[in-house]
Amino acid sequence: METARHRHPLFGVLLKVISTIAFTAMATQIKLLADRIPAGEVAFFRSAFALIPVLTFVGLRGQLPTVFLTPRISGHVLRSIAGASSMFCGFTALGLLPLSDATAIGYAAPLLTVIFAVFLLGEVIRIYRWTAVVIGLIGVVVILSGYVEPQGPDRSAVGALFALAGATFGALAATQTRRLTWSEEPTTIVVYFSIFTALFMLVTLPFGWVMPGATEWALLVGCGIAGGIGQVLLTQSYRYGEASLIAPFEYVSMVWAILVGYLLFDTLPGLTMLTGSAIVIGSGMFVIYREQQLGRRRAREAAAATSFDPET
Repeated sequence: METARHRHPLFGVLLKVISTIAFTAMATQIKLLADRIPAGEVAFFRSAFALIPVLTFVGLRGQLPTVFLTPRISGHVLRSIAGASSMFCGFTALGLLPLSDATAIGYAAPLLTVIFAVFLLGEVIRIYRWTAVVIGLIGVVVILSGYVEPQGPDRSAVGALFALAGATFGALAATQTRRLTWSEEPTTIVVYFSIFTALFMLVTLPFGWVMPGATEWALLVGCGIAGGIGQVLLTQSYRYGEASLIAPFEYVSMVWAILVGYLLFDTLPGLTMLTGSAIVIGSGMFVIYREQQLGRRRAREAAAATSFDPET
């Protein structure tokens, strides 16, 4: 039977692009909140309100309450710790950096995921992907070089370090997600991530939470809803097209980040950031292409092995 993936690849691309718009809307609202609401508090409400679209989607698919059934609760806790740390660092970076710069440094996460997959999942990485990862990380260094100041780190330099830390924790979360997908449904992973991240962010309560005003409440609800919608669309996009087609459209988010940065915050990326971003994006796209090639090769080898009959 022909799968949805083979019938509607362009629909998958559309869902992916819309998800980048949703995540950019989330990041924009978080940046607007940065000077008024602590990052831990923002992360709590982002995760809590994300459950509204996520659980609505799960309910429409008839997966309630089975979505909560899991034999690997410890795996979800580990994934959520890494993801919550990534979220906290990333949200802090958004308050200190232009939107486009924070987005660009975040692109280091897929490259770091390749490295973590070697040491934590035992994946074998050949010279092509290692080369792409090294070149991509050089691109990250190029971006970070724009924040090196002779007189010492300033507000932006601290933001760049938080963005890099967020990408690192994000890569750890992605690696743990790979491990979970061996036995868990994507919706279960998303639901538990939102629940546990909200709970983990409560530990920041004693460090200066503030009572939001009407505008802050609107932005907190908005960033959570946008984040939840983005996650649902992202998950669904890969049902309709192969990863090699869908994944590169993640980099469309740079277009939205530059547009929003210019229109709302009157900022434009510098040449150093654009050069580094181009290197990181090019390397990331090669990694995606190479992993898809290897996935197809493994599928063919598995098919050949199962079809071989030693008695013939």
